[in-house]
Amino acid sequence: MGDFLLLSFIFLCAGVVAVPIASRLGLGSVLGYLIAGIAISPLLTALHVDVIAIQHFAEFGVVMMLFLVGLELEPKLLWDMRNKLLGLGGLQVGLTTLAVMGVAMAFGQPWSIALAIGFIFALSSTAIVLQTLNEKGLMKSDGGQSSFSVLLFQDIAVIPILAILPLLALPELTDAAHGAADIGHGGEGGGEDHGEESHGTNLNLIASLPAWAQVIATFAAVASVILVGSLLTRPLFRFIAWARLRELFTAAALMGVVGIALLMTMVGLSPALGTFLAGVVLANSEYRHELESDIDPFRGLLLGLFFITVGASVDFELLGANLGLIFGLTFGLIALKVLILFGLAMVFNIRGADRWLFALGLAQAGEFGFVLISFTIQNNVIPQAIADQLLLVVALSMLLTPLLFILYDRVIAPRYSSGQDREADDIEPEGGIIIAGHGRFGGIVNRMLRGAGYHTTVLDYSSEQLEMLRTFGFKVFFGDATRPDLIHAAGVEEARLFVICIDDKAQITELARHICKHHPNVHVIARAVDRQHVYELYAAGVRDIIRETFDSGVRAGRSAYEALGVHPFEAERLARQFTLDDRFAIRELASVFEEGVPIQDNPAYVQKSKELMEEREAELKGDGRGFHSRSDRGWTPPTLKDVDAEASANEEG
Repeated sequence: MGDFLLLSFIFLCAGVVAVPIASRLGLGSVLGYLIAGIAISPLLTALHVDVIAIQHFAEFGVVMMLFLVGLELEPKLLWDMRNKLLGLGGLQVGLTTLAVMGVAMAFGQPWSIALAIGFIFALSSTAIVLQTLNEKGLMKSDGGQSSFSVLLFQDIAVIPILAILPLLALPELTDAAHGAADIGHGGEGGGEDHGEESHGTNLNLIASLPAWAQVIATFAAVASVILVGSLLTRPLFRFIAWARLRELFTAAALMGVVGIALLMTMVGLSPALGTFLAGVVLANSEYRHELESDIDPFRGLLLGLFFITVGASVDFELLGANLGLIFGLTFGLIALKVLILFGLAMVFNIRGADRWLFALGLAQAGEFGFVLISFTIQNNVIPQAIADQLLLVVALSMLLTPLLFILYDRVIAPRYSSGQDREADDIEPEGGIIIAGHGRFGGIVNRMLRGAGYHTTVLDYSSEQLEMLRTFGFKVFFGDATRPDLIHAAGVEEARLFVICIDDKAQITELARHICKHHPNVHVIARAVDRQHVYELYAAGVRDIIRETFDSGVRAGRSAYEALGVHPFEAERLARQFTLDDRFAIRELASVFEEGVPIQDNPAYVQKSKELMEEREAELKGDGRGFHSRSDRGWTPPTLKDVDAEASANEEG
């Protein structure tokens, strides 16, 4: 018990200290975990900790991650990905395997060892890539979706690779292994037997069956996952919900994931593939969000532990003895995979920064490489000395991956943010109304204005979005609305109205500040991300600020009033009064807001906020109407005719 607590404390301390520092420096959480593992490696060695055994346990975090990824996908979306899944993924695995095999044979390796090395290095790190893409919000991009397709195909490809590798066994290694086994049986427990026990029991129950029986068992396992997920999940969770114990629901969610992984292992399939399939089946379930919230913390902790073990597994003694060779192989592997991936991105029409995201993101070897290397040693495919060097190459390539993402973020992506492989459109100003950004926010504004007969000039830097809008007859122009020359071309000098609807908070503020300073006669409506952003925009000179979620929140509050029995007229009055009060409070608080100072560290802001709250509470208690000047006298109550019409409509409904 003491050893377990000590190890837990060491791993938790390493993660808690290293990850915030790495995140603060812009390195990302994955690199923080890897650095933490390197830092505690000497301590783990001194304590004789079996890092590889812990790594195998922590790999279950990858299984959970793919289950959560599956929950985000619907079967229809997965079917739509089939071309990239099979074409892009299949070509990546095939071409990388052949290229690495050719290089290995050029270095004098036999074809069987070279092919095994090609299989190992063809795979990328599902854990690091998906974790990083999700952290950076790049999962929905074209490069992110293409990366996911390739990673999913790689997980599927592990199955035939595991079937092929034993056929590549070297006779001399097999004879040596048999001789060592015979010697081992003469003593008390051979070294080979001990090694197998240390890594657990082989649970593949169909390995001894005929090929046709294995195929039937495999299909039966996959079908059972689909059927159980489709038919039995709702009754099961409904039954568990009767207990009204959240921890029981969490236990059931973990039971499902572990059970599916176990079933896949028993039929020789990838546990990650099985849980991903289960996630896709449950993507439309009403329990989807509950499952996600229950499993996500375990996924995060196990992935963090896995990354720490990768850093701790680096053999620095072997690395020091072969420094030039190991680093040369690592950088050579990354360069080779980037070249292949970049070429495939061009063939499959992945454009702009997404092409580099795809190529750099998948350039490493992956965690399944550790599994395959261990498997090749057990099946006498690769000599131990070569396997040890391959383990270092896999670990180092994973360590370098966060740096490749940093290269993408800070060097490559900024170059494409304004260009996106095409020049800005020639703009023909029209109507005196400019809308910057045509997403889910700006699109509503544009449709309302056009529906009322106004002509608008729309700027957006997403070429794919604009091509789609043009097919529906919208007049839109490509370009980065934060560029002064572009908004000049859009006719900002003659514009009456400039509506800022782009997503990035800092860009919204900067654009608003530029227009208010250089074009003070233009009325600016700016989208605000949150309350503090409102103050920043107010300080920049904007007086017409719309919080992107405020109105929908007020509508939800009004519906809550009505659901509690408040008359619709009174609910609307309360909602309008709340809106007026909030706007007044924001204007008052904006006068004492200091940009760059957290609001809790601003004494004047805190004091003013308390005064406004006390005034509001006094009004609600009937001690006076502090907001009387902002009453809702302008709204006419419903007449009896309106009430009768509403009642008739409800009866018909």
